[in-house]
Parts: sequence; structure tokens; C-alpha cells
Amino acid sequence: MPKKIEISLLLLTDFLMICISWFVFYYVRVEAGLVSYVLKPSLLLPGFVIYFYWFLIFIFVGMYRTWFALSRFDELSTLFKASFFGVFILFVLIFADDMAKPDATAKSRFLIFIYWGLFLFCVGTGRLFIRALQRQLLIKGYGRKNALIVGFNPRATNLHDQILYYKALGLDVVGYISTNGFTKKESYKNVTVVGKVNELDVKIDELNVREIIIALEKNQEDIILDVISKCDSKNVSIKVVADLYEIISGQARTSLIYGFPLIDINPQLMPEWEKKIKRLMDILISLIILLITFPVTLLTSLAIKMESKGPVFYKQKRSGMGGKEFSIIKFRSMKQDAEKLTGPVWSQKNDPRITRVGRFIRKVRIDEIPQMFNILKGEMSLVGPRPERPFFVEKLAEEIPLYKKRLKVRPGVTGWAQVKHKYDENIEDVKTKLRYDLFYIENMSLRMDLKIIFRTVFVVLFGKGHFE
Repeated sequence: MPKKIEISLLLLTDFLMICISWFVFYYVRVEAGLVSYVLKPSLLLPGFVIYFYWFLIFIFVGMYRTWFALSRFDELSTLFKASFFGVFILFVLIFADDMAKPDATAKSRFLIFIYWGLFLFCVGTGRLFIRALQRQLLIKGYGRKNALIVGFNPRATNLHDQILYYKALGLDVVGYISTNGFTKKESYKNVTVVGKVNELDVKIDELNVREIIIALEKNQEDIILDVISKCDSKNVSIKVVADLYEIISGQARTSLIYGFPLIDINPQLMPEWEKKIKRLMDILISLIILLITFPVTLLTSLAIKMESKGPVFYKQKRSGMGGKEFSIIKFRSMKQDAEKLTGPVWSQKNDPRITRVGRFIRKVRIDEIPQMFNILKGEMSLVGPRPERPFFVEKLAEEIPLYKKRLKVRPGVTGWAQVKHKYDENIEDVKTKLRYDLFYIENMSLRMDLKIIFRTVFVVLFGKGHFE
């Protein structure tokens, strides 16, 4: 089912079922006379308010994300958690309102639990109807996705059997990809080996593939990196058989579909609503930081000017989201033209090029304050992988196949790698930080961002960690 149609049906069904549950509850509460009123409450206006209340909660918990063979239990479990949260807030509001009324009774506020039951039954029924409709459409051949299996071995053919058995997965295996460097005219259940790993990007376009499923044998772990690299610019989802999880630990999000163990390598990074809130948080927090630190900015500018020649601010080209270059802004902490003789080099923990003022402002992270302007311009975020110089991006991408995956998101002032690891002093440090960056990218959420921000405050207060 196309995403727009799916979301539209969900919105319509939720609207109808939320309204029905409200009308039934209104009849029970008002028309049945369980609670006496001096003035009879309105039906329609509170009903619309209630709908928008639940609409916002459903968006917040991600109930309008694109569905793909989600189990009915998971669907109802998410609904239960969302409704529990919503009903709890309503109960608190009703309780606070009753406390202000001397004639209020406990009956009036405990009726909310009747509403909760009606709400769960109505909305749950509507949701299950839509999901059942989607399953039937998938089984009948509507909205299915073409899939390629990387590997041709007993594990791959067993996986193929499982996909054929679980028709509601909506997957059609259209070919196998050879992992041994050559292709033979082998086939399984009329599906042939169509190419090698180095041809994967071409086969994705030729066969209109939307799912890549990796089913490798032992000692073939390095092929995963090649597969991800070939699929990086394609609109495909990558899944791997679950027992290979240790290979990519920290870089994947586990999902169970019909009890069928697959792991998403490239899941949706963040729901749209979270992206918007993240951007709003970036703007508000960066503005607050600029206002609060204005006196610090003036004093720092004066100290830099008094100690050494050169500009107060330092601009340097960095690679942003999608590889787009931008100029990062920082307080100058090094001598002017520090790389004139050496060319681009990484900063070191006790770098002799750093001035005395620079050493202090780096230690207390004051040098990062001007990057709030980069955030306001949309070039950076508060949280994300640290932006690297284009020279090093190209150099590191040659040595580390997954390095450019960092460019999928907006770079940040702080990040998971910065609060978990030390300075980049050698290539091994870069590889270690890349693991943390990939973990962040695959698990992006507002909760994760808040966790990193709080950890950053701890790092700044206790002088541990590094942001460059």
C-alpha cells in the first residue's frame, strides 16, 4: 500500500473510532445520568478537542510511521502504551478540576477508565481492520516489494523458503547475488543467481529492488561492508540474518517480523515529527546559549585579541550533511596560519600551536560557542557526528568503507563519539569514533539526543572528553 494511502486510511479510521468512543462515553456519562450536571456539557466541541489531543499523542509515539508486516501484538501494544499515557494525563487534569469543586464526586473522575476501555476497543478494532486489509492486499499481490538475497547457500535458500511461506511479508525474491566472485547458472525455485556483489547497485536498478537480505556463511563478514557501500545511494532497505549480529554490533536495529529474525542495517533514521522537533530544539537552545553567553563572548574576544595577532573567529571548511561543504565558526584557539607550513593535520592533545587563551577556552569548551550560528543557519545540529574537513573525509573514506555514512545526518557540536571517546590521535581513534557515530545514526531519537546533551554537560563540568 502506498505510504500516502496508508497514512490517509489510518488517519480516517482513527478519527472515526476516536469520535465513536467519545460519543459512546458521552452517552454513558451524560445521557445515562451517571453524573448530574447543572449545565449539560456540549458534545461536538469537546469531541474535536479530544480527537486532536489523541492525534498529537499518536504522532508523538510514532503511530503513523510506515508499517511493514508489524505484528498485531506490537500494534496493540503501542496503542496500549499511547492510550495509557494519554488517559493518565486526562485523569490528572480531571482530578485537579474536581479538587477545585467542593461538590465533585470520585465517580466523575473514575469514569475515565470506562472511556479508556471504549477507546482501546474502538481504536484497536479500527487499527486491526486496516492491518488485516494491508495483509490481504500483500497476499493477493498488491504493494509487494522485490528483494535480492546476497549469498547462494543453504542459509539463503532456507531464508527464501521462509519468505515464500510468510506471504504477508510482501516480499518477492527476484534473484540471488553471488558472493564467491563468479556466477553460475544456478537457481532455486525458479529464482537464479543474477550477478556478483560488485554488480549489486546495477541489479538494484534493473530489477526495481527495494529490499536487500544478506544471508552469508561464516568467514564472509567483509562482504557486508561491500554490500552496504553499494547500496548507500539506493532507496533500499538492508536486512541481515540475525545470527550475524555480532559482526555489526552497535550498528543495527533489531526487528522481529512474524517471528522471522531479521536485522535492519539501514532503518529509517528518525520519524519526520522527531526531525522537526529536533530542529526546533536546535534553534531554541542555540539562541538561548548565544544570549546567556554574550558576556563570555565579549571577554573571550578581548582576550584573544590581546594575546595574539589575527581574527577573533576562525573559519574552516567542513563536510556537512550529504557532503555539502560549509564554513564552521569557532573562536580562534591557535596561532594565526597554524597550518601554513604543515598543511591539514589533526590537532593533538598538547598541540604546540595552541595559544594560552586557546588552551583555556578549549578546556572549558568556550571555543564551540560560535557554532551556534552554524546551527541557526541549518548547517549543524546540537547533536550529531563531528564535521570533518573534506580533505580528511576523502582520505578516511578510502581506508574505512563506512566513513561517508556519517554524512547522512547533520553534523553536531557534540555527539555520542565525543562523550564516549578521547582525541583523534591516530587512525584507530577515528575507527573507534566511527563505531559510536554509526551507533548514533542507526539509533537517532530525541531521547538519544537528550542523553548526549546531559552527558556533554557532565563532560564540560569535569573536563573529560573532546569535541574536535
